[in-house]
Amino acid sequence: MTAPILAIDQGTTSTRAIVFDGERRIVGVGQQEFAQHFPRSGWVEHDLEEIWATTVATVRRALAEARLEAKDIAAIGITNQRETVAVWERDTGRPVHRAIVWQDRRTAERCAELKAEGLEPSVTEKTGLLLDPYFSGTKLAWLLDNIDGLRPRAERGEVVFGTIDSFLIARLTGEFATDVTNASRTLLFDIARQEWDDELCRMLGVPRAMLADVRDNAADYGSTDPALFGAAIPVRGVAGDQQAAVIGNACFKPGMVKSTYGTGCFALLNTGTERVASKNRLLTTIAYRLDGRTNYALEGAIFVAGAAVQWLRDGLGIIEHAGQSGELALRADPHQQVILVPAFVGLGAPYWDAECRGALFGITRGTGPAELAKAALESVALQTHDLVEAMHRDWGGASDTVLRVDGGMTASDYAMQRLADVLAAPVDRPTVAETTALGAAWLAGHAAGVWPDAEGFAASWARDRRFEPAMAEAERSALIGAWRDAVSRTLTRR
Repeated sequence: MTAPILAIDQGTTSTRAIVFDGERRIVGVGQQEFAQHFPRSGWVEHDLEEIWATTVATVRRALAEARLEAKDIAAIGITNQRETVAVWERDTGRPVHRAIVWQDRRTAERCAELKAEGLEPSVTEKTGLLLDPYFSGTKLAWLLDNIDGLRPRAERGEVVFGTIDSFLIARLTGEFATDVTNASRTLLFDIARQEWDDELCRMLGVPRAMLADVRDNAADYGSTDPALFGAAIPVRGVAGDQQAAVIGNACFKPGMVKSTYGTGCFALLNTGTERVASKNRLLTTIAYRLDGRTNYALEGAIFVAGAAVQWLRDGLGIIEHAGQSGELALRADPHQQVILVPAFVGLGAPYWDAECRGALFGITRGTGPAELAKAALESVALQTHDLVEAMHRDWGGASDTVLRVDGGMTASDYAMQRLADVLAAPVDRPTVAETTALGAAWLAGHAAGVWPDAEGFAASWARDRRFEPAMAEAERSALIGAWRDAVSRTLTRR
């Protein structure tokens, strides 16, 4: 039996709703951007009411485009920007503050204090994460400490905390729940015991009464209020965006790797039921939990991927749209080796240097737009190489990598070929570009019993194109060597 599934993909800059038919084809799409708020330098916030309004509007638009009604939809799957913090009143659902976004750096000083107290090793042991403002816990602590009267209200259970999935679930179905992948990104969840941790809550001053019920990724999250879309629709799948992309790319077997290229880049390696502790500054995270069985992953985050192409367009003005970057790079002088270290907001894994800033190396009087475009696209491949190499060092089962990719940057044949060249490994681009939404849809369809199991879904995954490595090993080694030298000169801690 097959039936249509609706996926809600709530991202950092826009909300999308996508209807997939029973054959996993896209038949309806709604998308709407929303405002980004920057109250101070390094602070990033979202209006939760605007996120909710865009969610409702895009679902209605996707249904209309698909020429379907709510009663035709078997289930809804939700995927979301991770780590972003929402706090709202339990009884009314009213937000008490704008959401603090994952990009927000206001708690950097607090993270540094906790590190100075020697707490990071124990935090990493339990959560697989590092003490960094990127994660939810210190953002929530900031709200409790800086919003008048919020802490006593939280202790009384009047206000609750959740990532964006929890907020949407509460508004859609009235239930207070989250899934294990989003919970695992909060600095409050023990990924071995699979539960909220009292010691971590005490460390950050977070009352347990604020925390949601944690469920499998394919589970019962209630049904939507019939008044929203014309009929009640079961919500049966939830996963953070990067984990949803793992599922959408059908990376169910240990050793499979996916990499998502948007503004930044997130690479995840499925390590199966083994929780691998990284010795190379990668994150240990939950890939998914199905029927109570947890698969873990090693994750590396790159802060600047597509943003490097945006810099070419908006900062330098040398291209008019992203698609021109590859065409321009093809005209670069092959005798120039220009290296861009795109540390516009610091470097992520495996360096985690928030204070370093971007730098260009190797420029000459002959360096022009083509060489800069080539350097920008190569920087994405070189950063990915750093991640994959760290994964190989951390986990011996990660040999013979085939990288499955998704995200807007994968439309560039030049970028994907350069990625295969630098990795010396094949790169597979799927036929379905909306991989994150597809992962959320599969979770919902599987839980509802109308889509195939993991094995059947993996068998239906289709490749648009495989990019095979074609760069000579001497050229590759020289490029990687130049990159490592450039990064070493850029880091604040050498």
